[in-house]
Amino acid sequence: MMKKKVLAIQGSDINKINFKTDTTMFLGVEAQRRKFDIFYYEPKDLSFDNGKVFAKSLKIKIVEQDKLYIKKIKKINLNLSKVKILLIRNEPPFNQQYINTTFILEQLPNKVKIINHPRSIRDVPEKLFSIRFLKFMPPTLISENLNHISSFLNKHRQLVLKPIEGYSGNDVILIKRFDKNKISQFLAKYNHLIFQKYIPKISKGDKRIFIINGKVKGAISRVPKKGSILSNMSKGAYAKITNVNSYELKICKIVAKELKKNNIYFAGIDFINGKLIGDINVTSPTGLKTYYDLTGINLAKYFFDNI
Repeated sequence: MMKKKVLAIQGSDINKINFKTDTTMFLGVEAQRRKFDIFYYEPKDLSFDNGKVFAKSLKIKIVEQDKLYIKKIKKINLNLSKVKILLIRNEPPFNQQYINTTFILEQLPNKVKIINHPRSIRDVPEKLFSIRFLKFMPPTLISENLNHISSFLNKHRQLVLKPIEGYSGNDVILIKRFDKNKISQFLAKYNHLIFQKYIPKISKGDKRIFIINGKVKGAISRVPKKGSILSNMSKGAYAKITNVNSYELKICKIVAKELKKNNIYFAGIDFINGKLIGDINVTSPTGLKTYYDLTGINLAKYFFDNI
């Protein structure tokens, strides 16, 4: 078996995958076409045993018919040092379990290409890394101080509240007045929070721009359902074709250069109305399958061509 090329995927619950939009399986299909054997495991299946890293993995075949589905072949205790490429694709939250897996995977030899690199995932926190690009962002506050939050709201009238470790639009809300009790509940749950000046044009959609190996490779727009501020497709938004304008491209090239310097191979950067909104997705960027469905351009090919 190990004489063949092996791709390992560290992912979330395999039984909850939405093949219609899933980027992980889209990448898996391309790897399979390139004659990789594919093994899938969850973070709980990962072990460090006396200097070696193993994962209780499921060998899978992605069957391409009218609809994609997974054929589960067999389970093995996979020595990850024998793997050619390992994709870290489990979804946030970036909690202690996630952090633990990055330290374990860091013990693998350099010959194993890990995307994104585990140390880099730790060093590039998705919503905090962006503050080095603050001049391209809407007014932004990161705080636990109620007085500071109240003053920031009075200045900007409407704010979007985001948990730093949040994902998929969970607990992202629009604040129009200072509600001490409500904000205190969020602070008790998350500690520091991000507050950003609300950009009304979110109703027309955001842009998810794809960065692969330091290059800007395409974008989709995600339009919230009526009455929502959330552009996450898991929250009912729909996707449409868009382009990257010259100003956004300039910003993306600056961010992409920093990401490549930090050994981030694949990322998704989000904009609203030309403003970088602080979400630089590096743990499990999504959207490649949707981009393919909208444009016919298969960025999975570019992804593997440039590893």
